[in-house]
Amino acid sequence: MDFGIRRAVQGEFEALGELTVQAYLQDGLLGFRTDDPYLDTLRAVAERAAEAEVLVAVDGSGGLLGGVTFAPYGTPYAQVCLPGEAEFRALAVAREARGRGVGEALVRACLDRARATGCTAVVLSTQETMRTAHRIYGRLGFARTPERDWVPVPGVSLLTYRLAL
Repeated sequence: MDFGIRRAVQGEFEALGELTVQAYLQDGLLGFRTDDPYLDTLRAVAERAAEAEVLVAVDGSGGLLGGVTFAPYGTPYAQVCLPGEAEFRALAVAREARGRGVGEALVRACLDRARATGCTAVVLSTQETMRTAHRIYGRLGFARTPERDWVPVPGVSLLTYRLAL
């Protein structure tokens, strides 16, 4: 592995927000809509970092490769987890860093964080079109939990997955 995972620092928040926005837009996850209000949420890394843990993947020179937000139950960014669980969201990998295991390493870091805080499971929400991410989740042992699927805003249906720790 030619990169490391650590907690994001303030000087990286703006760049990570833009990396996340570009990843979502380039993959068509918001219908290529540059006016989608969710883009503001993706850019708001400082707000996420104040209420949850934002982790980043960085190369040897400190360049950002990707990031994810880890949110234990009861925190403002936890949306589908139950007591004793944690979740992660806003998983994004820069296009030029894809295929190097960055996404999987970020997910594994969330699993490690969940274990360290005594969680019994990790859950996540994902769009049906995020097939590359689904392959990572399957490889790591996550199982679909259709009973938790939800619609955060009209027209956006999210699938959920869970991994018992």
